[in-house]
Amino acid sequence: MKHNTIISPVFYVLFVLILTSCADTLIGTEGKQDEDIYLNYQTKTDLELPFEEEWYVSVGGRTHLEGGHHFITRGSGQRYAYDMGKVVDGKYFSGDGNTNEDTYTFGARLNAPGDGKIIALENNIEDNIRPGVVNDDISDSNLAGNYIMIDHLNGEYSLLAHLKKGTIIVSVGDIVVKGQEIGQAGNSGNSSGPHLHYHLQSTPEYLNGVGLPAQFINYFADDEFIESGEPVKNQFIRKN
Repeated sequence: MKHNTIISPVFYVLFVLILTSCADTLIGTEGKQDEDIYLNYQTKTDLELPFEEEWYVSVGGRTHLEGGHHFITRGSGQRYAYDMGKVVDGKYFSGDGNTNEDTYTFGARLNAPGDGKIIALENNIEDNIRPGVVNDDISDSNLAGNYIMIDHLNGEYSLLAHLKKGTIIVSVGDIVVKGQEIGQAGNSGNSSGPHLHYHLQSTPEYLNGVGLPAQFINYFADDEFIESGEPVKNQFIRKN
């Protein structure tokens, strides 16, 4: 569908806060080597967008302007990470946007982006009480909040972060297939509003390793069909 509705100012404020919370450690020129190495990287896993319906990309892309996670300390695996939120008729939330439940993202279904094995997860961290506020107990050990790590069994690992407490329906050791429901989006960890943080990395360790470009198959970006590509900031994306 064409989008004539402009994302509201509060939506942008929320996503600026999210971007800041996810990318507040500058690395200067560090990371250029990673960019050189992976400039032509081709994703091995057949990845599809890990959600239903339409979402908006607030952070994502190869350039520093598009991909705020480029500024994360090198080695965290987040260099090519995405921040995305569900939208309905171009809007991020209903009501005044002051509660998690006002957003369309909070509680939205999340799927496995590709086949693999669940190797780590957290399901018991409280969601931040509302958009714009990060709980006091968030530290380096739980920045991702409730999360799922999938080993794609080919040297690639997917991390889905900031899920809603208690909604993960898979267990460590489970084999999952692309498109299988695994949990719900939330607002846990170092997150300033309900959204999904997704990235592909080169190691199984929590927030550690080299970030890998993630190419998704068979999706629409601003109503244009993409057979294989990388979503970028400010696009509206959906599987069908």
